Formats: sequence, C-alpha cells, structure tokens
Amino acid sequence: DDAFYQGFLQTIKDSNMDLENFDFGQLEDLGREQVTDENKRIDSIVMMGIGEPFDNFDTVKRFISVVTNNKMIGIGQRHLTISTCGIVPKIYEFADLETGVNLAISLHAPNNEIRDKIMKINHAYKIEEIMSALDYYIEKTNRRVTIEYIMLAGINDTDKCAKELSELLKGKLVYVNLIPYNETENFNMKRSNDFKIREFCDILKSNNINVTIRKEMG
Repeated sequence: DDAFYQGFLQTIKDSNMDLENFDFGQLEDLGREQVTDENKRIDSIVMMGIGEPFDNFDTVKRFISVVTNNKMIGIGQRHLTISTCGIVPKIYEFADLETGVNLAISLHAPNNEIRDKIMKINHAYKIEEIMSALDYYIEKTNRRVTIEYIMLAGINDTDKCAKELSELLKGKLVYVNLIPYNETENFNMKRSNDFKIREFCDILKSNNINVTIRKEMG
C-alpha cells in the first residue's frame, strides 16, 4: 500500500537536486571555488534519491558533461554514479552513451512478488526486464553494476531471498550493496538485525556474489 511504499522510500535519501530546474551556473561557481580552495574539492558524486535521475535524462546527460569538464569541477567519469530504480528504456540509452560513469540499480528484492509490494516501478518494469537491460549495459560498457538492496526485516531478508538473489545475479558483473533500513516512527517496517544482515551477506558470498554491507553513519 502507499504507506508501505512511502516508508520504504524514507531510507533512500533525497539528493536535494531539482533536475528540472537545476541552475548549471551553480556548478561554474563551485568549479571556481575548487580551483582556489582544495578543501572544497569534490571527489565523487552519486545521483540518487526519491527523485529518479532517469526521469530527467537530458538533464542528467548535461550534468555529466558539466561536472566532468576539467574547466569546471573536473570529476573523473569513474567517480560519478547514476542510481536508478529501474527505468528500463533509459538503462539501454545510458549504455549506448558509452560513458565511464557508474550505474547503480535499486533492486531491493529478488523476485517480482516482493518488489511489487515495495516498489511501484516494478508494476511497469519487471525484474526480468531490468536484468536484460543490465546485461546489455554490461556487454556494452564492460562496467560493473552496483545492486542496491535495503534490508527489511521479514520482507526481503530471508535465507530464501538470499538464495534467490544469488541465482538472479549469478555470473553477472555486479556487486551487491546491502543497506540497513533507516527506521522511521511513522511506518511499521523494521530494520533487519545485524545477525540477519551478516547471514544474508554470507549466503551471497558462498554463491560467489561480490557483496558489501554499507556502514551506518551514526
């Protein structure tokens, strides 16, 4: 339901970037600051959040061009990551750009039954379609893809889910980032406990899936 979905999204931090009305002049100012102040230098950028970057694909392309320009911020493309909830047509388009920019996919479930409940986008683009687009991206770019997976107690953190996820990603050039859920007072979803997260991680590792657990920042 909507409350379930909105609670889930609380963990995915908003980037505070209004892509439709983004002022690229801000980047020029920031670039000049970095030239004169090394302490303000940006080393990497991740475009993610409740706002879906691929919903503003033309702006994303321009953003990539600007921030990687050595006369402005000058970030290497390999230090820039675009995170998507799985807008399949745009994953294909992004692959065809053949940039060195990283791709992350917010998957959060090993099957459509669970993903339908926690991510409305799955009603439009099923996991099988996302995996096909992922395969195309990897074949086209030879770049490793990050799979983001928020750990929700009793929802997507079972041993069965870990085994399903392992089978889904078997042989693919990916690594999984397990993310402890950031609980909120307004919604009843719970964070998987540390033991369960480690157990889930171990199952992936035993199936030769590259995986890390995101460190919590306090």
